[in-house]
Amino acid sequence: MFLNQVLTTSAALLRGVLPEPFRDLLPCPRELRLCPGGLHINLRGIGRPGSEAAAGLLEERLESIPGVERAEVNGRIAAVFVACAPDQVDQDKLLAVTAELDEQEEHAHESPVRLVEEHLLATVRLTAGVTGIGLIFLGKAMRAPQLPAAVPALLQLANGTPAIREQLDRRLGRRPTEALFTTANLVTQTLTLRPTALFVQAVANVGRYIETRASRHAWESLEERLATCPGAYHHIRAEARRRPVPLPHGPIERYADVVAPVSAAAYAVTRVLARGERAVSILVSTTPRAADLSREAFAGAISRALGKHDTVVFDADCLRKMDRVDTVILHADALTTGSWTIDRVEPLREKEDTGELYSRLYSLIDFSDPGRTGTVEGWSVRPLPDPGPLLSDAALWRSRGLRAVEVSRDGVRVAVAGLAPEIDALAVPVVGAAKAAGTVLLAGGDEGLAQRLGIGRTLPGGPELAGHVHDLQAAGHCVVVVSRGAWRSLAQADIGVGVIDPTAAEPGCMVPWDGELAGELHGVHLFLRCLPRARGNSANAVRLGAAGACVGTLLAIAGPAATSLRRAQLAGAAVSLGAMALGEWAGQNAGRVPTPLRADATPWHAMSAREVLSRLRSSSEGIAEEEAGKRRAEAAPEEAEGPQSLARATMEELANPLTPALATGAGISALVGSALDAVLISGVMVINAFLGGVQRYKADRALHRLTESTEVLVRLRRPGGVVEATKDELAPGDVIELRAGDAVPADARVVKAVGLEVDESTLTGESQLVTKTAAPTVAAAIADRSSMVYQGTSIAAGSGRAVVVATGDMTESGRSARLAGEPSPPTGVELRLRELSRRILPLSIASGVVLLLTDLLRGRPLAAALTPAVSLTVAAVPEGLPFVATVAELAAARRLSRRAALVRNPSTIEALGRVNVLCFDKTGTLTEGRISLRHLSDGWSGRPVEEADAGLRRVLAAAVRASPKSGGGRVIAHPTDRAVLDGAHRLDVTPAEGFDSWERVDEMPFEPGRGYHAVLGRTGQGHLLSVKGAPEIVLTHCTTVHRETGPVACDETVRAELEREVERLARQGYRVLAVAQRPASDRSDLDESRIEELCFLGFLGLADPVRPTAAESVRRLIRAGVRIVMVTGDHPSTAEAIAVELNALNGQRVMTGPELDELDDETLTKVLPDVAVFARTTPAHKARIVTCLRRAGEVVAVTGDGANDAPAIRTADVGIALGSRATPAARSAADLVVTDDRIETIVDAIVEGRAMWTSVRDALSILLGGNIGEIAFTVGSNLLAGGSALNARQLLLVNLLTDMVPAMAVAVRPPASTDPDKLLAEGPEASLGASLTRDIYLRAAVTTAAATAAWILGRMTGTRGRANTIGLVALVSAQLLQTFAGGGRDKIVVLASLSSLAVLWLIVTVPGVSAVFGCRPLGPAGWVIGLGSAAAATLVGMLVQRPVREATTRAEAERRRAAAHLPVPA
Repeated sequence: MFLNQVLTTSAALLRGVLPEPFRDLLPCPRELRLCPGGLHINLRGIGRPGSEAAAGLLEERLESIPGVERAEVNGRIAAVFVACAPDQVDQDKLLAVTAELDEQEEHAHESPVRLVEEHLLATVRLTAGVTGIGLIFLGKAMRAPQLPAAVPALLQLANGTPAIREQLDRRLGRRPTEALFTTANLVTQTLTLRPTALFVQAVANVGRYIETRASRHAWESLEERLATCPGAYHHIRAEARRRPVPLPHGPIERYADVVAPVSAAAYAVTRVLARGERAVSILVSTTPRAADLSREAFAGAISRALGKHDTVVFDADCLRKMDRVDTVILHADALTTGSWTIDRVEPLREKEDTGELYSRLYSLIDFSDPGRTGTVEGWSVRPLPDPGPLLSDAALWRSRGLRAVEVSRDGVRVAVAGLAPEIDALAVPVVGAAKAAGTVLLAGGDEGLAQRLGIGRTLPGGPELAGHVHDLQAAGHCVVVVSRGAWRSLAQADIGVGVIDPTAAEPGCMVPWDGELAGELHGVHLFLRCLPRARGNSANAVRLGAAGACVGTLLAIAGPAATSLRRAQLAGAAVSLGAMALGEWAGQNAGRVPTPLRADATPWHAMSAREVLSRLRSSSEGIAEEEAGKRRAEAAPEEAEGPQSLARATMEELANPLTPALATGAGISALVGSALDAVLISGVMVINAFLGGVQRYKADRALHRLTESTEVLVRLRRPGGVVEATKDELAPGDVIELRAGDAVPADARVVKAVGLEVDESTLTGESQLVTKTAAPTVAAAIADRSSMVYQGTSIAAGSGRAVVVATGDMTESGRSARLAGEPSPPTGVELRLRELSRRILPLSIASGVVLLLTDLLRGRPLAAALTPAVSLTVAAVPEGLPFVATVAELAAARRLSRRAALVRNPSTIEALGRVNVLCFDKTGTLTEGRISLRHLSDGWSGRPVEEADAGLRRVLAAAVRASPKSGGGRVIAHPTDRAVLDGAHRLDVTPAEGFDSWERVDEMPFEPGRGYHAVLGRTGQGHLLSVKGAPEIVLTHCTTVHRETGPVACDETVRAELEREVERLARQGYRVLAVAQRPASDRSDLDESRIEELCFLGFLGLADPVRPTAAESVRRLIRAGVRIVMVTGDHPSTAEAIAVELNALNGQRVMTGPELDELDDETLTKVLPDVAVFARTTPAHKARIVTCLRRAGEVVAVTGDGANDAPAIRTADVGIALGSRATPAARSAADLVVTDDRIETIVDAIVEGRAMWTSVRDALSILLGGNIGEIAFTVGSNLLAGGSALNARQLLLVNLLTDMVPAMAVAVRPPASTDPDKLLAEGPEASLGASLTRDIYLRAAVTTAAATAAWILGRMTGTRGRANTIGLVALVSAQLLQTFAGGGRDKIVVLASLSSLAVLWLIVTVPGVSAVFGCRPLGPAGWVIGLGSAAAATLVGMLVQRPVREATTRAEAERRRAAAHLPVPA
């Protein structure tokens, strides 16, 4: 039996790879295979398109055999599944019946899915490759004759030429062609007796083996599920037309189209012109193979990742097409659940209880069949064919494709509900992933569904969809179809992605068998997310292959002809292995894309608060801590990512654009025989990365500790009372308290709301505040769900209570952040460093080419000339360039943390350095932050508080009544209220002053959008309404004014007098509040409609003195080029008085909030340069001002502390939260948290940002200026002296000693100067523009001059070897002395410079080490010459630096004036 199984399997494998005309010539026993739940019997004809009758007959005959439970034909796997106990059924009879009926059918043309056989085939391929390597060594030992290497090289070229491969695939079939080339390559490579190519192929075969093993495991897992679902196997293959045109070419095919003919031509020409193996070497080097291996590795990694997501890849070749996909068709059946959901409800009667209505709907409607009627307790629903006459917006309902349902109560129609197809929770991320891959079309859905999903084009979803797919293919598109049941379309698509439906009731509908892969939506999402990454990997592989071809060709030409083939093969193998590593790395990264979490579909927003609490097994007092712990454990949230390890930080330092250039240099050095040079290059690369990694690691850990201190606490209700907890300690069912200023810690259902308004701009993009209530709503859009609050939003006003329904990654914002997963866009300094990298690489390569050509013209062998050229190229590459800015930013962040400023993101430092506008509220920043009551006025005259008479005491008493409740240990949140109450306490004024008694009944707390605080109280004479707030708000609600003689009408004349009094007080620097009151009715509730017909009593004058240091800080900022804009809610005159005191007005004007409202954004942007103070502004005004400033091209920093400041903080380039009083919402939105509220700290932060640019410029001048000096000295000495003064190892030594450590030391040093005039000249344009160019050239000139002078003096006094060593000493010393001179007195810079100099002394002095580097030990005279030349050149450089800098500055200023068309000052 075992032998029969082996023979059967072998025959099946061989038959599978034969061309179709020859398959039937090979006798192949019918295979019977054990599987979960029974047996698989192979089929050859039944199961093909049109064989439904034969399949039914076969199933019927097999089911009649004793012991068979059921039989199901599956055309995709070309087998019939027989559910049975294998040892209790007559297997011979099963085979006989199957053979009898199957042989009557025409054999299928399509290749079946045989994942087990694919794994066996991969095993055979791997074994054959390893055997071939063994045979090669055996042949070498036996000295067997060798096949010319041109034979396998030409085979590889043919296989890599798209035109040839496509024709063979079309004529023979894809699998036979693949088998043909694989076998031919194995045989010919073995016969050449050269193991390199077979070793590379063996590595690729290992990857394919692992891939097929993972696919087999995924398939076996699916088999276990299928065995338990009757009908799941049953499937007849859908018919598909042949692709009308070949697949469009991807990056790899386009590259091969160009390179393959060039490779063939180069081989032919070289074959004619040159002897030996050079022609074959060039052919081996230029054959486009490496990129294809990278794609293979990428596809293998993706296949394994899909398997982990329970997605079965039926045809692995579909993953090799991913880089060609440009069109994705999403079928509606894959994006919807098959159920319906309430989209909107339109009540038909006024004052209908919407809470009860919404709750009833979910119990009345059968969402799986909305056409059914339902009746419960007098409520009923039924379909409504024509709802148009009842709807206020029938066109909207039609556009959204809603099904109308009539809702009646006691036979009376009360509402119409609109039902829409329920979108799967993963549909939105799937659509987003598809859009990133190419053009997206929706099939089988109406315009309403397309609109909800954001898809612009639709296609019919019936049988004609396959025709549309065919038409798209004919138009040159590579098409992916995603569907559950559109089988013909899946079969027609280039890649059919089937969505498994575990709940499918119909036979054969669980698995979409006609797709190339099948899985649930999370696997589909992963596949679609990988499509653009596949294109990116192929493009990178092409670049690597092109670079490898160039290097390989160069190595084939260099050196002796006898070993050229060995060099070319080694280079090709290295590139191929690198390409596979690249593909594997890219595939693994792509496969780690965060899986979208399936959100809880429970419509919490549409349920009553009582029902929500019931479902969550909670109450208004929350849940016990023990129960919360259990729920947190069940949720098992992912642990927050901590600071990265040192190893990872080092690897990230290696992942920069310059590493490939260095690695290539190391590889070339090794291939031309300079192994030690290769080791040195690699050592330089790794040591530099390690040093940079250490800096990043230390800074990252420090930053992590800092950000932990800004964690926001949550008020959490427990049965025993209210406790504080972090958001990570929340669990579904917890009840949280929300107040103005809080950041919402989780998604929660509101159960109680008092004036609750939420800023949801971070989630929805809507800038308007959203009012929240406990009433249910059926709104489908998140932005319209008024009964829900969401994590990441902030409470702007009011208070409330909510029960948590989702935490962490399960929240709306958590799932969005998990899906985003993209790196932040590069900042200004990163972009400039990238630009410098792009410039320096060509310069480095050009210097090496010049050195190479010079040596070749002198007659040196190519191999001998190549080594110093490669070393110079490597030495000219500034390895520290990519991460010097990161290190500088992290160091600045650490320094600021010691000065009460917490930087949440290090890139904030870079933005701080570019800030040229600072917007702030004066309170607490420019002032002392201690508001106190200083003055009382009756509207016409006033006195200091201490001199208040009886009338003014009545004004203060009314103000106390219009304040929050105090006493009993209560904390008064608002400083204004605290100032009023403190002033009243000093005068012994109570709320009951002037009355027998007073008792608080209801109140409306102060909100920025309202402008006043109102309290309704009860006295012996009845209810009394007291109001305190902004004069311009309160006065509009006043109809009378209190005088000694009684109330008088508040007419225009009186109002003008009162406004003049406000103006007078404001000019004295007071913040003015108006106080009013009136008798009220006996109603015990209070709302805005009752704040009318007030009687004005008087004004309160509050003052907050300006800080003594504020004026100096403002002066420093202005001198440093930072424009100060005050944005305050105070009276214009108050704000203007403070601005004048600070010298911040500068001839500009004051604008008020109402004036700002009259301007559109375009006009406001134009007038902003003329405004220094914005008064009487709201937080919405503040956000608008910031937006317009940024639109005008300014880089804006803004300070704030309140919840309503969060939008402006978030909008600004740098958001600054004033930490001691900042709300959690403001802190969470800020980039920088200032914990001491001092403007001096903000100035320090801006100084650090400006100084960071200085540090970066100095570090870059070290890296680039020194390297250019090395290039000039090396190339110059080579041109003038007939040979380079520095050998390859010395060049690498210079790089190691002068680049990384000194540059990093300069980057992390504290600012050398805080002088505003110097800081004014710093910034991205100035620091990394002309001034950087000046410093680079000056440093290069000094370095070159020092080394040249030292070399000449050394040559005059000794041998050339001694002169070369003196030149090396001068070259290194000049760079270190310049670093020392520029580093000031910083200990780290001094230590780094002296350490490098000491290492140089040891290398030159120690005999053995000196010989390794090609140096000569120097005596005192030699050291004097080297160090003296370096010191003299450095001194000259310092002397000329000032005039050069002034000349550069003047030239830059004149250029700017010319660009701005400004006159040159006399």
